[in-house]
Amino acid sequence: MTDDAAAHTDLTPDSFCLSICLSVCLSVYLSIYLSVCLSIYLSVCLSVCLSIYLSIYLSVCLSVYLSVRLSIRLSIYLSIYLSVYLSVCLSIYLSVSLSVCLSIYLYIYLSVRLSVYLSINQ
Repeated sequence: MTDDAAAHTDLTPDSFCLSICLSVCLSVYLSIYLSVCLSIYLSVCLSVCLSIYLSIYLSVCLSVYLSVRLSIRLSIYLSIYLSVYLSVCLSIYLSVSLSVCLSIYLYIYLSVRLSVYLSINQ
């Protein structure tokens, strides 16, 4: 008998069952081990990567968004506020100051004119 023939004839029912049992046990062990290890690895890796990505992305995006939004709102608010405030304050100030100055001027002018007129006509 050749070595190949001897190898085929060496398969007894016990060795056949042992090889089947080993292959089944090995495949079950590997599938469970790999599924557990891969699920743990992927869940940890995904959670870490996702948290790092989200923290960087959100911090950068939020800071840019908030700074741009704040600067736009602040500029709009300041321009509206200053224009309204300045126009109202200036108009009030100018109208009051002109009114006071004009009344003082007219009072002095008219009192001088009246006194001159009265002094001449007496």
